[in-house]
Amino acid sequence: MYHQNNKKKNINFHARHSAKERIYLYIINNRFSPSIVNKDREWHVRKKLNISLIKKGAKKLVGTHDFSTMRAKNCYAKSPIKKINRITIKNTNKKIEIQFRSKSFLRNQVRSMVGCLKYLAENKWYIKKFENVLKSKKRKNCEPPAPACGLYLEKIIY
Repeated sequence: MYHQNNKKKNINFHARHSAKERIYLYIINNRFSPSIVNKDREWHVRKKLNISLIKKGAKKLVGTHDFSTMRAKNCYAKSPIKKINRITIKNTNKKIEIQFRSKSFLRNQVRSMVGCLKYLAENKWYIKKFENVLKSKKRKNCEPPAPACGLYLEKIIY
């Protein structure tokens, strides 16, 4: 049976360009032994991470910034300036979930932010160093991006 939808279609709709907000989730398994079930579905980090430092670093990333430091060399975005609307951090049973919300992201931006947050959470950087790295606008100052296995596009809001 044919059912006609009475909703008007927007002929200018574009799956990528019409998005109002994208929500990415990054999962870190922060315990001694890796998960057998979630192998290759999360980033396994043995060293205990300081959650309060991750939260402090995340606060510095929220808002409008030039994210050149956290931009892949092969990124084709017109501008490195992006606005992060919100970052939420959950820590349950040594599983750290970091959720990023923005209209758009640069290539490798989320993984680069997670890589830098991890460096901060391992006490390898002070919060001031973290801020200076972000402000430097130099990719060479960024820590290696987190592996792709922990990154998920959770939702797109149109």
